[in-house]
Amino acid sequence: MTMHKTGRVSVDAMLEDLRTLVEVESPSRDVEALAASAKAVAGVLEGRLGGQAVLVDSEAGPHVHWSGGGEPRVLVLGHHDTVFPLGTLERRPFAVGGGRVTGPGVFDMLGGLVQAVHGIACLGDPSGVEILVTADEEVGSHTSRALIEERAQACGAVLVVEGAADGGALKTGRKGCGSFHVCIAGRASHAGLEPAAGVNALVEAAHQVLDIAALGRPEAGTTVTPTVASAGTLDNVVPAEASIVVDVRVETADEKERIESAFAALAPHLAEAEITVSGAVGRPPMPEAASAELFALAKELLPSLEGRAVGGGSDGNFTAALGVPTLDGLGAVGGGAHADHEYVLVDTMAERAELVAGLVRAIREQPRPAAR
Repeated sequence: MTMHKTGRVSVDAMLEDLRTLVEVESPSRDVEALAASAKAVAGVLEGRLGGQAVLVDSEAGPHVHWSGGGEPRVLVLGHHDTVFPLGTLERRPFAVGGGRVTGPGVFDMLGGLVQAVHGIACLGDPSGVEILVTADEEVGSHTSRALIEERAQACGAVLVVEGAADGGALKTGRKGCGSFHVCIAGRASHAGLEPAAGVNALVEAAHQVLDIAALGRPEAGTTVTPTVASAGTLDNVVPAEASIVVDVRVETADEKERIESAFAALAPHLAEAEITVSGAVGRPPMPEAASAELFALAKELLPSLEGRAVGGGSDGNFTAALGVPTLDGLGAVGGGAHADHEYVLVDTMAERAELVAGLVRAIREQPRPAAR
């Protein structure tokens, strides 16, 4: 199998659509902004692919679903929410120069979305293709997960157009990830007059941070990282409350269970201190086995492609956990996700669009694989 060179992918047209999406800012949790962004995404889908994009309302903002008709065979999965607050565009506007596209959200992940749309447009016949662009990926996909899983199972194969790994590598495996919140209740007292009458939530938090950090098993791919902590009110008051936020990444379901059990079993070191834990490893691990079939197809199209397991999670974690073949990192080639130097390499955009088109074509030509 070789890549079909259609010659119909226009980089200028992709840049035009990318500008349109970037200039409608779409920070997660801002439902009004996300409503405007969803309409812009729907406009691009309908303008390039025809048909009608359906806006699926949710508490997090509208998700956008488009279907090319026919028997569902492949789900192209992305999101239109970004991590950048309103006003970022004024400080860092969309720009093209020096071979790069810059602006908030170009790499994560509006560039990949635009590439996929243009690649599918070049097929001529989009039957069997569905596109789902969600509004809450950056904040856990709580309102979109059921829809993602439903459409993934209906289609039987998933192409995730998140940004590529370093050097343009596809993402063939991902760690499961989640966060935990540990809240500690102590008792306030005067730090000078009667410190012993209090229960110091900050001291208890210090014990808990060390206990929590010790849960990591780097040799098993498990990282447990306390990231945010707060405690206290005034410098002469024994803190009555403290909190700890913890980022967790795991490679296996067994480690997910171990970590969740360990957090549930956290116990106070100080008498009368109380601990409340919430959270979970919300995104299950994406094993490399889930991507093997689709990655083999991608390698036939572009033999130079590399695959890489990465630490970050995506909505592909959910679909892979269902046993649906899933390939990630098919989006833009660039870097700087979530950072001010975020960029996409212009000279890679056409090839990535054609890669998505080639994968869709190859999937439709094959018998539908049975879910594992």
